[in-house]
Amino acid sequence: MKNKRMVILGMQWGDEGKGKIVDLLTKFVDYVVRYQGGHNAGHSIVLNNKKTVLHIVPSGILNKNVICVISNGVVLSPCNFVKEISILEKKGISVKNRLFLSESIPLLLEYHVAMDKAREKNLDLQSIGTTGRGIGPAYEDKIARRCLRIGDLKDINYFQNHVKRNIDYYNFQLTNFYQSKKIEYTTVINELHEHRKYLLSLVIDVHSTLHKMIKKKKNIIFEGAQGSLLDIDHGTYPYVTSSNSTIGSVFSGTGMGLSAINYILGIVKSYTTRVGNGPFPTEQFGTIANSICKIGNEFGSTTGRKRRVGWLDLVLVKYAVKLNSLNGICLTKIDVLDTIKVINICIGYKHIKTGKKIYSIPCSINDWKNIVPIYKKFLGWNKSTVGITEWNLLPDSAKDYIKYIESILKVPVVIISTGPAREDTIFIKKNF
Repeated sequence: MKNKRMVILGMQWGDEGKGKIVDLLTKFVDYVVRYQGGHNAGHSIVLNNKKTVLHIVPSGILNKNVICVISNGVVLSPCNFVKEISILEKKGISVKNRLFLSESIPLLLEYHVAMDKAREKNLDLQSIGTTGRGIGPAYEDKIARRCLRIGDLKDINYFQNHVKRNIDYYNFQLTNFYQSKKIEYTTVINELHEHRKYLLSLVIDVHSTLHKMIKKKKNIIFEGAQGSLLDIDHGTYPYVTSSNSTIGSVFSGTGMGLSAINYILGIVKSYTTRVGNGPFPTEQFGTIANSICKIGNEFGSTTGRKRRVGWLDLVLVKYAVKLNSLNGICLTKIDVLDTIKVINICIGYKHIKTGKKIYSIPCSINDWKNIVPIYKKFLGWNKSTVGITEWNLLPDSAKDYIKYIESILKVPVVIISTGPAREDTIFIKKNF
């Protein structure tokens, strides 16, 4: 790749395998930029048969020649950030002079976590199913203009007073409405003092740096978290994340303009998974669900929760493709379907009361409750595709499955992942 500035986005509800693809492509790039989300994300990467799970650090960190940047669209927990770096360094992965932060990043602190957990507990059966990491309240503070940002740590008196005001604000709600324990001021301040100098030592002018690298024709990957269907504006609201996980967030989350991007790669899992609550028309249970979950190791990288699994839903994916103006698709986990005799793909919905066929996604939760999927059936290939690296070596039935997906989405499949390791990959178009 030359002069490539690529965005890598998930096209479903997250967990599509973005981390592996970012890591795979880092050998071609100079920078990897994380532009939204928090440590509720989990990118699992297998290298030399060893699994590394990244939550906030960009996936490019495993390549020693890549510079990693976390930009202003992210919310950052100081203690979890430092903990993740410590784990990486114990594995022999150095971040020195390779990992940098925007001073505009909002900080995620203990009172955000307490509020997140208190709300979910209060909602009980109507809970969103958050990770309990405090992501939502941290983004709320940003929008409400009361967040503490990394750059604020330069002035000790300012950030101490700022924290005091925020803790008073949160403690009033926690104790009076949620009947939860209050957050101690000294606990939060001590955490900030402990990590303050280190965080400030990593600060660079991200906006200016990236513009300079573009002028120098450096290759850059912009790495998203979660999936497009969890976008706060365009996802299955209210069962969504608290940031924009679609293409628009790249620009607001980094300070780059439209011309900065020249390739958008969407990651599509060969079936569908979801963590947490919310609509899922193609969700499966029983033998098929258990098989996919076991073979695909469908347990959340961040929470360890068992993921809900179901058939590929092309209505949802087609919607996400349009939202993000994709140039190409990477299809992941095709190998997980190797043993399934009959494979379904959702190509539309039917309204259970009127019988009307629907080919777009509903808006309200009540509308989601009134639809069932319309399936197109495919014969399984019943052969192992694990580790295949050439298109011609795939079983014919697997090729048919992939070609059909491509024909419906009207976007070329340029990469196929056939296993968790870097080398388990088919490049259909090597110079995409």
